[in-house]
Amino acid sequence: MAKYVNLVKLSVGSENVESLANWQRQRAAKGPDGLPRHVTRMWPKREAEILAGGSIYWVIKGVILCRQKILRLDEVIGQDGIRRCGIVLEPGLIRTEAMNKRPFQGWRYLSATDAPRDLGQERQNEESLPPSLTAALSEIGVR
Repeated sequence: MAKYVNLVKLSVGSENVESLANWQRQRAAKGPDGLPRHVTRMWPKREAEILAGGSIYWVIKGVILCRQKILRLDEVIGQDGIRRCGIVLEPGLIRTEAMNKRPFQGWRYLSATDAPRDLGQERQNEESLPPSLTAALSEIGVR
């Protein structure tokens, strides 16, 4: 049984996996070390479990489509002086089986046993299907 936990997060504004990848290549999405990061208000209480091998699973248009390994959690102090959590991510997205996910705010924990499986290496560079088609296929169990 896995001893780590993942996070699941909405990728607001992303149209597909490619648009998320393009955004992460921009300077604004990177930390001072050049690694992609996502800054959030709340610090995960289950930090040790996340850092034991967890990933962030990205929800795009209502469907989990990819993930990234979480490398560490950095403290980020905003211009407003408020402490935030910078989730530092391994560069590159790993495509997963499609899994529908209802909208939510912030992030949620996702157990390793409930997480969608990675697609095989031969499918990692596939072009994304339209989100509505991906969601419909996931709904009927086609991954």
